[in-house]
Parts: sequence; structure tokens; C-alpha cells
Amino acid sequence: MDKIKILEMCNKLTRNTLMETLHIEYIDVGDDFLTAKMPVNSKVHQPMGLLHGGASVALAESVGSAASMIFVDIEKYEVRGIEISANHVKSKREGEVFATAKIIHKGNKLHLWEIRITDEDDQLISLCKLTNMILPK
Repeated sequence: MDKIKILEMCNKLTRNTLMETLHIEYIDVGDDFLTAKMPVNSKVHQPMGLLHGGASVALAESVGSAASMIFVDIEKYEVRGIEISANHVKSKREGEVFATAKIIHKGNKLHLWEIRITDEDDQLISLCKLTNMILPK
């Protein structure tokens, strides 16, 4: 599959899901990564007017899980997130954040991803780690 088709597939899969609710859009893909963006506004704020950590984690898990789907035969396998951790290092009130999932370990049964969430100036907002289990259908 080429880059445009992969991004179209990922964005099509977000319809009627949490990803659509959060306005997550997949914007770039390569041999070992997938990048998505999400707007930061009142819909993803916590009560103090800052980006909610849960919204960041939802973005991270979305991009990491979609990345695993790209790298397996989805006709034969399903992807399940089994663990995620996040360190939130900087706050954000408005604009956009970008999550890039890069593969750390690509096994037959487990994928381990590092997801860096950054702002428009490439400042680190959150650093996440996601483990996905690859299951036969």
C-alpha cells in the first residue's frame, strides 16, 4: 500500500469512534512510524483549561494501535492494546498536538511503541509507551 492509501484507510476507520469525537487525523506514515494530529480546544480540556491527560492518552493509544494495524495483515490478525503509560511533561491550552508512534519492538505477538506527543514547535507535551498484542482472528 502506498502512503496516501494507508492514511485514507486510517482516517476512514475513525468514523463514528472516539477518534472522530476528538478530531484525530492521521497525517503521515513511514516504514516504522505513524503520525496523527489532534486540535487542543475546550473539547479536550480538563477543568483548568489545559489539555486533559486522558485526551493525550487516547491520542497516543489511537496512533499506536493504528500503527500496529498497518504493520500486520488485518485479514488474519487483530490488534489489542494491553498496556499504556504516559508522562505529561508540558501543558497546552490551544492549537494542535502531534503524536508520532515509532516501533520499539515488532514481534509476531507483541508490538511495543513509543509515542511522542509534541506541539507545533516540536516541544514535548507527553511521552507514552504502548504495548499491543497481535491476535489471530
